[in-house]
Amino acid sequence: MDKRMVTFIRALRAAGVRISLAESQDAMYGVETVGVSNREQFRAALRATLVKESRDQGVFDYFFPLFFGSGSPPMNENIPGDLSPQEQQMLEDALRSLMGDLQALRDLMNQLLEGKPFNSDQLEQMGRQSGLQQGNEMYQRQWFERRMKRQAGLQQLQKLLDELLDMLQQMGMSEAALEQLRQMLQENAQGLTDQIADYVGASLAEQMASREPEPKPDLLDVPFTQLGQREVEAIRDEIRRLAARLRSRASLRQRRARAGQIDPRRMMRANMRYGGVPVELKFHTRHVKPRLVLICDVSTSMRYCAEFLLTLIYELQDQVAQTHSYIFIDDLTDISMVFKEKQPQEAVSEVLYQNRPGYYNTDLGNSLNTFRRDHFGTVTSKTTVVILGDGRNNFNNPRLDITEDIQMRARRLLWFCPEPMVQWGTGDSDMHHYARFADGVHKVSNLRELAAAVDQILADG
Repeated sequence: MDKRMVTFIRALRAAGVRISLAESQDAMYGVETVGVSNREQFRAALRATLVKESRDQGVFDYFFPLFFGSGSPPMNENIPGDLSPQEQQMLEDALRSLMGDLQALRDLMNQLLEGKPFNSDQLEQMGRQSGLQQGNEMYQRQWFERRMKRQAGLQQLQKLLDELLDMLQQMGMSEAALEQLRQMLQENAQGLTDQIADYVGASLAEQMASREPEPKPDLLDVPFTQLGQREVEAIRDEIRRLAARLRSRASLRQRRARAGQIDPRRMMRANMRYGGVPVELKFHTRHVKPRLVLICDVSTSMRYCAEFLLTLIYELQDQVAQTHSYIFIDDLTDISMVFKEKQPQEAVSEVLYQNRPGYYNTDLGNSLNTFRRDHFGTVTSKTTVVILGDGRNNFNNPRLDITEDIQMRARRLLWFCPEPMVQWGTGDSDMHHYARFADGVHKVSNLRELAAAVDQILADG
């Protein structure tokens, strides 16, 4: 049992459940205390010691019966014994007429009538023939189940059962006997089907547990397009720590600026009239906090990137002089007030909830037109404008003239784009046109790149 529990824990880890060595030991102690005779108490002890988060409860419930199931489905034994001698003869004649010389199908039907589950040799043989030993992920389960059912003949068996019952009805078997026979045969067929499903699931789980865990990539380097829900929640937890690191770096730059750093080049030039003697000291220009205008695409493809950028910027508001924020899909929406009233993560959640992606086209050109009409006054010669988007405009007018106006009016226009340059101009992408009117384009396909782009804005305030 200890070995089985260790394999079960390894399978849970392979499925993404975080279980420490201490928690594994707690599970062993818990089972030693409650015993294994009562299955529900045994299950409760394992669940209480191994599952810490509600999102992992479903994974535990999925894997538990694969490792600690009964191993044998409930079956109706000796079905012909419940029939009268005359009905048994009808059944025998019908089977002989339907199956002929198909020995494999005859054996399966006899197994069904006698209520015998598949033995381990049968299951192993069907598993080998279906290639089950090559599987190592749980998403392959249904595919292997279909292959094993085909190997067992269960798909052909269902058709044969329908023909058998029709023939028995024509031979004069009573409706009550037919209904009883139908129910028992269907229950036994379902039992064999469930046995194959459990075997496939248990085999895949054991193969998952037996392989060495692959090193997980750094969360900062996982592309936004490949994030699962678990990674997204982990990044949301990481944002505060990441913002703290960026804040420390920005604060250090501010302190150095206040203390004054010698500018050797300016000082040498200014003191040439004194024969190079440093009579007049010259310092670097004092660092100024940036004024930001954010225009973020929150369509389906850009949603996570926009969420993390907005959260990061507003976590760093003490390092920014002023921020105006806007989002768009088919038109522009001002969201600045939401961030003045709520904490960053709460505000971002509310904004995304109220502006859900739908079956409508992204239209950056129309959004830029709304920005120029209603919010152009937020852009001054001291403003850094950041547009977050992939430049895909669904073949709408990109309004490059407005992009040029923003660049000419702002201190600088930066573009945050998750797509590499080789994809610019493909399909409905206008990114290669927008890039001509940007003072810089930052690739932000993962959190590390996004944080580096934000840090550069703070560094060059």
